[in-house]
Amino acid sequence: MVFTMRSCKNRLELGARSLVRSVCLLLCLVAWLPGAQAAGIEIRNPVLAANPEGYALTSDFALDFNAHLEEAVQGGVTLSFVMEFELLRPRWYWMNERILTKRRVWRLAYHALTRRYRLSSSPADGSDTADSAAGTLHQSFVSLSEALQVLSRVSRWQVIDVPLKPGETYLAGLRFSLDIRRLPRPFQLTALMGKDWNLDSGWKHWQFVAEAPAAVPIVPAAPKTVVPAAPPLPVGSETGEAQ
Repeated sequence: MVFTMRSCKNRLELGARSLVRSVCLLLCLVAWLPGAQAAGIEIRNPVLAANPEGYALTSDFALDFNAHLEEAVQGGVTLSFVMEFELLRPRWYWMNERILTKRRVWRLAYHALTRRYRLSSSPADGSDTADSAAGTLHQSFVSLSEALQVLSRVSRWQVIDVPLKPGETYLAGLRFSLDIRRLPRPFQLTALMGKDWNLDSGWKHWQFVAEAPAAVPIVPAAPKTVVPAAPPLPVGSETGEAQ
């Protein structure tokens, strides 16, 4: 009798595990079906500008921030957006060579006590934990539209800090997406099943030709002001000389 109960229990556990694996596989297949992914974010006018340190990126984004996301933020859920940049060297005989990658995380949250929206950005180190290293910026807004306006544009983000060969053609790539992995676990399942949570621009690549390094402007030194020495006093005119 004991053996039979144990056998049934083991079979139930194996069946439950198999069901969980099947559901997870089904969710992954549904998420990757053609048409199941809604873009939600559009990259507009990415530009790389040369400076003495390398190249800085400026770009605009069109965000489809729907009512479900707004309700989640106002309910206390922090939304994390990941901005990724990559620099490739095209190769006709093999896969493109990846020269560098840069990532930056933006977090949008709502504080009920102050009734203000908070937007923070920090360099990403590849971990799933909150970034608390130096370089984190915080901004506070009265309305959600103001926060989204800032989130919809990146300006002068220093992405290339390695020397490039002037005149050579490179391939730059940019991606902006909502990081579902950083959502609370109950929302991760909803995000996989619902297209309203699937905000991902996909990779946008464009070619650019490296320029010569920008010269650092030399400011001429101000001429030194020469103060003429006072003429010597005549003999016998010293202060306090006896008459």
